[in-house]
Amino acid sequence: MYDVIIIGAGASGMFLAYELRNSEKKVLLIDSGKSIEERHCPITMGKVDKCINCPSCAIMTGFGGAGTLSDGKYNLTTEFGGDLHQVVGYEKAMELMLYVDDVLDGLDGRTSKLYSTADTDLRTLCLRNNLHLLSAKVRHFGTDRNVEILKKIYAEMEGKIEMRFLTTATSVEKKDGHFEVSLASGEVVTGEKVVLASGRSGSKWMHKTLKGLGLDLSSNRVDIGLRIEVPAEVMKHITDEVYESKIVYKTVKYNDLVRTFCMNPYGQVVAENTNGIITVNGHAYADPAKHSENTNFALLVTNHFTEPFKDSNEYGESIARLSNMLGGGVLLQRFGDLVKGRRSSARRMEKCFTHPTLKATPGDLSLVMPKRQLDDIIEMIYQLDRIAPGMANEDTLLYGVEVKFYNSRVEVTNEFETKIPGLYAIGDGAGITHSLSQASASGVGLARIFMA
Repeated sequence: MYDVIIIGAGASGMFLAYELRNSEKKVLLIDSGKSIEERHCPITMGKVDKCINCPSCAIMTGFGGAGTLSDGKYNLTTEFGGDLHQVVGYEKAMELMLYVDDVLDGLDGRTSKLYSTADTDLRTLCLRNNLHLLSAKVRHFGTDRNVEILKKIYAEMEGKIEMRFLTTATSVEKKDGHFEVSLASGEVVTGEKVVLASGRSGSKWMHKTLKGLGLDLSSNRVDIGLRIEVPAEVMKHITDEVYESKIVYKTVKYNDLVRTFCMNPYGQVVAENTNGIITVNGHAYADPAKHSENTNFALLVTNHFTEPFKDSNEYGESIARLSNMLGGGVLLQRFGDLVKGRRSSARRMEKCFTHPTLKATPGDLSLVMPKRQLDDIIEMIYQLDRIAPGMANEDTLLYGVEVKFYNSRVEVTNEFETKIPGLYAIGDGAGITHSLSQASASGVGLARIFMA
């Protein structure tokens, strides 16, 4: 009988377990992915060019979750990245995120700049061009340093927290005042409390589990977009000042909101596998020796749906499947080819001055992206060109598609407890957070509740 069973070792589950490591509670942490030392993607290792659908995706699952091999960027803000403040309040949400930052920065043990978008000239420049810069403090460790930090967290937990990897929970049931968690191996583990922390990659599992427990879910949004790659010089005046700039624009044509997301100066574009669907993302390293000559970021269009349609994630997956169908994975197109209504061919890419950091299939994104979202992104690129001249150059690269899946929101109390006593939900898996900082903070918050 465990005191706490944590399902999911991503940012939220990991920090919950980390905070409980020196308590007297008997804790079990399980994850369908691999331990930190064994998380190696064949693509990033140079063994293959495209995703080969590994049984356990090293990019998305395992210790640290999808954030482990990300660019190690933590946005300290309540303006974006989730709704943690709706659960614990604004002041508490910021206090928890700042605590997480202190822990990570302390484990890093190096001088790491804390960027801020407050009171910058960029804010004025954006406003003059009908763009809106969101406020945040940003700590960037880089993919390489982020992995080393998480290895230290793992080492501090080892021997204090029972951790099982390549372990999948198939169901959760409450019986006789305790919970039974059935594993794919056939084993059943029991616990007084169960915490659902399945993260982004566990969205389908989370939905199935919560429905099986009779809990109501509120539909969340899905963000559809493309990853943009330009020479780093185009964005240098912005990234040198604030590193990560969350810029929002309301399009003239459709009145839709488009935003920049996950900016990676001198970074690399990467592919990731979510439930068998190949989408695109971006990373950046702290080590200058690993820098590329480009900066990449996403442009995302937020999609909300009305009755009768409720499955927003399925909508996003269907668009990603088209890209996978046409390109065998990620599609790549020059901006000049897109606006001229022609596909990017291998011959045209050979003449491209911007060299792609991800090997992707040249093609036509207009055959994949819905017209409305594509029009929004084209309009946003021209608007960004006003504050970063060169953004709308013909050789700006567009990778598709990028989809941000958001789990259905489960109703929880201000202590993260569901309507079923003893069952808790935190992080991205609960639809509460959408960022590393807020997900980690939710784990810390629940740990404090358990130890109170």
